[in-house]
Amino acid sequence: MDIDINCDMGEGIGNEAELLPHVSSCNIACGGHAGDKATMKHVVLLAKKYQVKIGAHPSYPDVANFGRVSMDLSPKELIETIRLQVAKLVLICNQENIKLHHIKAHGALYNDIAKGGALTKAFLEALEPYKSKVFLYVPAASVFTQIAINKGFKIKREAFGDRNYNKDLSLVSRKKSNAMIVEPQRVLEHLLRMVTDYKVFTVSETLEEMQADTYCIHGDTPNALQILTYLSAQLPK
Repeated sequence: MDIDINCDMGEGIGNEAELLPHVSSCNIACGGHAGDKATMKHVVLLAKKYQVKIGAHPSYPDVANFGRVSMDLSPKELIETIRLQVAKLVLICNQENIKLHHIKAHGALYNDIAKGGALTKAFLEALEPYKSKVFLYVPAASVFTQIAINKGFKIKREAFGDRNYNKDLSLVSRKKSNAMIVEPQRVLEHLLRMVTDYKVFTVSETLEEMQADTYCIHGDTPNALQILTYLSAQLPK
């Protein structure tokens, strides 16, 4: 069994060289919430070195709030910023003769488009040029997933190894103290339940069905390296 562990990178933490050997795909910030040309190129070259699949990680254009606050953008404004962000990373990938593997929205945008509606439609319209070329990493249990499939996008359903879930399979808000799972042993337990049983244990202490193709560990979690090295050692067992 292959388990795709993905990680958000290029977000100013500077730990990519340590984390990349322990993941199989990465999501590179491309200027919306973090990331500039130098950072993107640095992470792309490291990902190439470690043979890690490269994805674009666009967000609301809001560096001040790290893309974690919803913005009231018109569809036209969202389309423009998403296309600009992804194009920046694609240019670097082309220069290094690397194919973009996937696109994954970041932060508040990820959560907002999961619900469907005009924002979701605009996001998919922005990515129409990439529809036949790359995967979309999408929330495993979301309206967005089905909309993307109906529009012909190639998708990989994503779950989070270091985040707690509500009973409705939405992520627990980062404003709450139990949003993150930081103990490596608990992350492994959480992840294995999703991988082997297709279920997630929620904060309501219920087991809910959820099937995913890729699993995220956040690169900006303070002990991300500890979590990933533990998973690298334990998952093969």
